[in-house]
Amino acid sequence: MKAQDLKGKTIAFAGSGGLDSCTITRWLMDQGVNVICFTADLGQPDEEDIDAIQQRMKLAGAVDFVLLPCREAIADIGISVIQSQACYEGRYWNTTGIARCVLAKAMIQAMQKRELTIFSHGATGRGNDQVRFQLITNMLAPEFEVYAPWRDEEFLARFPGRAEMIDFCQETGLPITASKDKPYSTDANLLGLTHESGLLEELTTPAHFVKPIMGCYPADALDQAEEVIVRFEKGRPVLINDTSVDGVEAILQANAIGGKHGIGIGTHLVENRFVGIKSRGVYESPGVELLGTCYAYLLQLILDRRAREFYDQLSLLIAKQIYQGYWFDLATQMALQAIQLTAELATGTITVSVYKGTIAFISATDLPHSLYSPENASMEGIGTYNHADSEGLLRVFGVSARVLSTSGQVKL
Repeated sequence: MKAQDLKGKTIAFAGSGGLDSCTITRWLMDQGVNVICFTADLGQPDEEDIDAIQQRMKLAGAVDFVLLPCREAIADIGISVIQSQACYEGRYWNTTGIARCVLAKAMIQAMQKRELTIFSHGATGRGNDQVRFQLITNMLAPEFEVYAPWRDEEFLARFPGRAEMIDFCQETGLPITASKDKPYSTDANLLGLTHESGLLEELTTPAHFVKPIMGCYPADALDQAEEVIVRFEKGRPVLINDTSVDGVEAILQANAIGGKHGIGIGTHLVENRFVGIKSRGVYESPGVELLGTCYAYLLQLILDRRAREFYDQLSLLIAKQIYQGYWFDLATQMALQAIQLTAELATGTITVSVYKGTIAFISATDLPHSLYSPENASMEGIGTYNHADSEGLLRVFGVSARVLSTSGQVKL
């Protein structure tokens, strides 16, 4: 779609109140388009006053503003990510990718109530978010149309980059905080922050160039270790130390604890975007990293070898599906149902020590579904296991091992 096709129409625009949002809204208004701004309250820690977003978008020309309450939704879906251990290409917990799923679904539902059918967003033509918004909209509301200014030649001719957008906003008196010397951009929600672009595009810029928002770097963390107790019931954190928590509180408390100890702060990753471009990001996700690590310790105790191998395949699949915008498709939902079988067994209390960016296991207790048995695993003369029983087992295994040699497949 092009802006000229939208003249006189009303569209729903996913806006954050930043440079791109303000520029796009004012430019579309100048083209005769009515823009209703939809902003999600995702618990973004970099936005002290979320009501200020409404003021900025109204000044930019939005004819209406809709705030979508999404804190509970992103906490719940974040716990699903933890249960799936869905990290993309290393230790990126998909915090931005999964937030797009929450935002798009809530926005589409609100649009349907208002009988709006044109979904618009400010994602660039080089990134993953354009794919996520497009695919999610196509899956959840196939009758909707999607307008992306960054794929509109007229918009691109007017705004080749951020410098032109900043000039435009300053000329029109829009209250933006962006400047031409801003070193990088940030996307935030309850689960974590992603920093990219600007000086971070240069591989000579260290990850610690980013100023943390959710905590501090390990070198600046407290000099005293802290023990953290996390109680899981059926895959969900229900108690942190002595405090009962729901999904939102679990993430908030884990963020506070992990952040002050430098957990999950400054994770550097050069990743493969879905569109085929490599990009560099620096990530913060202290709470998800803390809870996710505790959950990983729990999984070690309840999954047998075959279940573990299958789980790891599901984990990789779900991570890729989230990153590419396929959270709502059949493959992801099938995988999540399988993961839920493991979550049903994930009950137990994990105690860890956090210290200057590290998470160390201390203990695991009250584990009704644990497969670990000290008696069976012990090197001492306890339990009913007889070492001599392994003789027959190894004779069977040895048959195929010897064939590998006699067939010439293995040589010394």
